[in-house]
Amino acid sequence: MKDPFIGMDEASKHIVDALSVVTVLGTLVDMLPSVAAIFTIVWTAIRIYETKTVQSWLGKKDAVN
Repeated sequence: MKDPFIGMDEASKHIVDALSVVTVLGTLVDMLPSVAAIFTIVWTAIRIYETKTVQSWLGKKDAVN
């Protein structure tokens, strides 16, 4: 199989590299709100689980402190 980049000049390679970076950034920006929402939900659930009220419901002895 022939390498498609053999005949390309350096300027064309830089343009293709820039398009690749823009594509990756666009994908991350579109995906980032969903990932941030998932982490926020998990973090909030952990914080609620750690409260004294929830710990007392679960019968943890250290919850009274």
